[in-house]
Parts: sequence; C-alpha cells; structure tokens
Amino acid sequence: MAKSRTNHPDWSIFVPVLPEKGPRPQALYAEIRRLIEQGRLPPGSKLPTTRDLAARFSLARGAAVVAYEMLVADGFAEARVGAGTYVARVVPSIGGLVVRERKRPPEPLGPLPGALGCSTADETTIRTFRTLLNRHLTQPSARHYHYGQPAGGEDLRIEIAAYLRSARGVRCEADQVIVTSGTQQALDLVIRSLLQPGDPVWIEDPCYPMARAAFSAAGMRLAAVPVDGEGLDVAAGERLSPDARAVYVTPSHQFPLGVTLTMSRRMALIDWARRNGAFVIEDDYDSEFRFSGPPLTSLQGIDGDGRVIYIGTFSKTLMPGFRIGYLVVPRALVGRVLEVRQLTDRFPSTLFESALAEFLRDGHFASHVKRARRRVRVARDAVVEVLRGAGIAVDAPEQGLHMVAEVPTGGSDVEHVAAAADAGFGLRALSTMYHGDETRQGLVIGFSGFPAEVLASAAGRWAAGLARR
Repeated sequence: MAKSRTNHPDWSIFVPVLPEKGPRPQALYAEIRRLIEQGRLPPGSKLPTTRDLAARFSLARGAAVVAYEMLVADGFAEARVGAGTYVARVVPSIGGLVVRERKRPPEPLGPLPGALGCSTADETTIRTFRTLLNRHLTQPSARHYHYGQPAGGEDLRIEIAAYLRSARGVRCEADQVIVTSGTQQALDLVIRSLLQPGDPVWIEDPCYPMARAAFSAAGMRLAAVPVDGEGLDVAAGERLSPDARAVYVTPSHQFPLGVTLTMSRRMALIDWARRNGAFVIEDDYDSEFRFSGPPLTSLQGIDGDGRVIYIGTFSKTLMPGFRIGYLVVPRALVGRVLEVRQLTDRFPSTLFESALAEFLRDGHFASHVKRARRRVRVARDAVVEVLRGAGIAVDAPEQGLHMVAEVPTGGSDVEHVAAAADAGFGLRALSTMYHGDETRQGLVIGFSGFPAEVLASAAGRWAAGLARR
C-alpha cells in the first residue's frame, strides 16, 4: 500500500471530518474539492486509488468510488483509463475562474521521438551487460566493499585510454583518465579545479545549453564566440576576450550546428591557448557516430603543450542511465582535479566500472557501436526523406545523432517546437541556444533512441500538420 502512494500528494494535509452516519461520500467529496480549490492538490496530480483512500480513512470502498465519481462529474477530477484518477488539468474555481495545470515535461511517457540525448542500446548489449553485472553481483570483488579511487578503477581507465588512443587519436595513459558520471560532472570538475569566479571564458555561439549553464552558474564571464562554416572563429574570440582563461569547444561535431572545426582553426586555437596560458576544454560527445570517411582526430591528439582537456561520455553510445563518462587531463593537472573529485562524490560506481571494463576489453563495445551506427544511419535517412518530401530543407549529417532543419514558413522555431510536440515529435529551437547578439532560426532534430519507423511516423505527423495550417 505504501508503494502505491509514493507518487501521490502529501495526504497528511487531508484530515477529513466525516460523519459517523449519513452521506459519507458527500463529505469525502467536499473535503477533496476543498483541497483542490485551495491549490493544495495541484492540477494534474494523481489521486490515490479508491482502495488506498478507503483503507487510510476507514471507509467503505464504495464511498470512495462515489466521491470520485462526483468529482469527475463536477469537473474537479478526471479518470484516465488504465492510469487512475487525477485532479483535472483545468478545474472550476470560485467566481468562474479556472486553475490551469502548469506545463511540465511528460515524464511518465518519456521523451518524444526526435528528442535529443536518447541512447541507442539494443537487446544484445543489454543481455551482455546483464550477464556481466550478474557475475559481479554473485561473485563480488573485495573492491566493491571499500571506497574506491577518486580517478576510478584502474581496469576501466586502462581500457578507456586504449580505446581513445586507437579510436580518437588521444595521447594519454591510464593515469590521465578520470572516470566521471558524465559530461556535466567532468565540466564541473574542470571549472572547480582550474577557474575562479569572474574568469573570462569563451563559449561557442550557439552552444550546448548545459555547458553554458555550468560556466554561468560558476560565475564565469562568458564571451559568446561565433561559429561559422569552419567552426569556432578564433580570431573573433581574441577580439571579444583576448585574456580568456579557457574555451569550451565541440570541434569534431559542433553542437548544435554540426560543423567541424577546420585544421587551420584547430592550430590557431591551440596556439592561442599556448600563448595565453589558457585551457581548451574539448567535448567529444558523439564522435563514434561518423557515417562516412575516416574518423576525425581529436583536438587533444594534436596538442603538444598540455593545453587541451578532453571530455567524453558513454551516455550517447550506451545509455545515460549508466552515468559513466571520462575526463582526460594533462598530468600536471591530475592532482588538482582529483582533490576536487574526492571532496565531491569521492569515486564512481565500482560495480558498473568492472562490468564496463570487461565490455570494452572483450570487444563488446566495438560491436555495439557498429550496430548502433547502422541503426541511427537508417533512422537519419528515414527522417530526412520525410522532411524533404514535405518541402523542409534539411541536410543529412555525416556525423552525430542530430540534424538541423530550416524553419518552415509561418512561425518562429519556438512556435514550431510547440506544434511538433502536439504532434508527438520532439524538436529543439536553435535560436534558444545562442548567447550573443546574433541568432539564427532552426530546428534541431535527434534521430537516435527510436526505431526508424517511429521517427519517420512522428516526423510525418508534424509535416502533415504543417500542410493543414
């Protein structure tokens, strides 16, 4: 019974005074209605089951059923088939006013097709990981019963370093790798270790919103450096903030525009960092998903002065739920970063580390990436075909898990995002990702985490809605 109430409002606020005899359903109805009208049971919140409610207040279940039926009939509640009874999204109020449900993400339903950040794990991967995790649970190593190393387990760091050297051209050894819970923690560790509030920092414009938020929350002075067809404009950055202490960049596949930082810009950026004693924070968030041509070498791999800090994650390749990423730092900075790590969450999950180390070492990860790359390429092509068929200009990207489409006529990108959500298609507005004076309209569309036919169907519903406007 306790489990069924965990998602309900706090019913300690509800102490009904019910008559010993007479119309108890009416009294129950009146008490629940009072809480709704006072806003103490907000619109859209779930009500307990009639069985739970009857047990809690020593009522016959029939009385609770009648009370709920009255609330539904009067517009204060709504019954959702298979889901239970909820406070109505729009409820009557005194004076004819209405209280409307606050807009919130549809958490129980999950992200919509087209949303960004969805993983591409498959049944083979899940089955393999289940086997590995079960092995470490049934035959646990002694390391799982002790506090681990702030950098993460050596077995996983060895595998990550080997993978990065071969796949991304990163110049590192295991002692430079720090296992994190993802990109956001890696950014936080870098900011806490190397920067001070008020330090000037370059960010790309447009920029990954969560990265921008991390620097802003830490009190950095942000310079929005424009991104063009060659990537971050280093010359513009020097004009905007020549004394910047760091730059955040996504060189292999700029988020969200998708362009690649050219070699001349890469060399200029590293040269600027060397001359100014600044650091380049390279976020290589989806480099595994390249669909044609040779893999791009990381920016860190061409840095010979220890100015580049490299961030990567398994959230895009495996799943965000694993909460495992990595940070590669120059040896001179390792001690400072580990001091901060030890004072925050101390160390990563040793259980998941052990399973992932085996997953990498035994070749499962490489096989998984090949399967995932094939799936998302098919999905990319399916979405592009639907959008182009509807007259929407979009390019099929050669890398990554998202694309940028032009905004159809008749509305801003923000308005089109809202309309797409109504059609069950998850988009992001490009204009909201700009920080400087110049902005561009566009629609950012993800094509991972859902079967190709599901993505194509969602894109088709949105396109059909455009045609009816």
